[in-house]
Amino acid sequence: MPAVTAMPAQAQTGEQGGGRLLPVYARAMQHKSLKQSSYDTTGGNSDRWPIAPGETITVFDQKGAGAISHIWFTIAAPGLMHLKELVLRAYWDGAATPSVQTPIGDFFGLNLGDYVMYESDYLGVSPGKSLNCYFAMPYRTGARMTVTNEGTQAVGSFYSNIDFMSVPSLPADALYFHASYKQSAPCPPTMTDWKVNPDANKLKNPDGKENYVYCETRGRGHLMGVTLGVLQNQELWMGEGDDMIFVDDETKPLIVGTGSEDYFLGSWNFGGRTGAQAFAHGQYGAQYIELPERTGGRYLCYRFHGDNPVTFSRYLKHTMEHGHANHRADNFYSCCYWYQDKPVGVAALPPVGDRTPVVSAVAGPGGAKRG
Repeated sequence: MPAVTAMPAQAQTGEQGGGRLLPVYARAMQHKSLKQSSYDTTGGNSDRWPIAPGETITVFDQKGAGAISHIWFTIAAPGLMHLKELVLRAYWDGAATPSVQTPIGDFFGLNLGDYVMYESDYLGVSPGKSLNCYFAMPYRTGARMTVTNEGTQAVGSFYSNIDFMSVPSLPADALYFHASYKQSAPCPPTMTDWKVNPDANKLKNPDGKENYVYCETRGRGHLMGVTLGVLQNQELWMGEGDDMIFVDDETKPLIVGTGSEDYFLGSWNFGGRTGAQAFAHGQYGAQYIELPERTGGRYLCYRFHGDNPVTFSRYLKHTMEHGHANHRADNFYSCCYWYQDKPVGVAALPPVGDRTPVVSAVAGPGGAKRG
């Protein structure tokens, strides 16, 4: 029988020990729990908003200090690409430009425009096509969140529940949540013989100048992670590219990884052409894999840094090679998540028609398409 160690005296009697003994939810709290939703204000059962083509609706609007703790959406829409056509934007403390600006599917890790069920610590998709987010989103003087229908078909029903906490004030070190969409369709390849994975000893990429960029920002804060959708435009393994993160130095990366599947905490091509398996865990996953290592192959991946957020004091650029030394020309669609000391505007979105994932003809460095 293992030995039983007596509880230290301070844990039995003192406030310090009680703090360690009891979880947060078993101690007195000072916030007020609230919700804003799409409920029918007449008392009926039409608890949703329709969204006409080109229309913007406000799904959250709150004054004072607080923090969004959970977002739940579900959508009934005829458009096959409504996850790419609906755009989520969030504005903190009266800012004129959004600190969150991304197609709604990409925000929830559905970067290729289709629903896939999975669960992580911060994002998840449940049966019934419900979308969930658990990133905390603080604000000091107010917050506003909108959804815009950039498609050509009306959204019949947009259901929303946004849980938040109202507080007298936030801690001085509270940071603002940001989420930014990027895509490259296709990524520009750096070699002409794209049909083979190159010899690593012949191609070099020490500075990451041609890498795919997840986000770039100036200020102080920390990186929380990314979601990525890849649509293959050519055969063989798409993920030999290293992650390279530039921190407070624009000339060279501070953090360099060993391969795309390694960054997403898988290994060996996620199992390869004939053995790839999808997986989804709290901080990492490749929740969807279809036609691996083939033209038209599709991957959804995510990596969060909740265990060790990547801190920056002046500058952050998070990048990844598209194939070793950027030799491949696949389509990348991503959303990057980070916290920052001030609300800043994020990258503009490409036109809605360009956001639909379609296999692309591949052009090499000289511009001639091959496919």
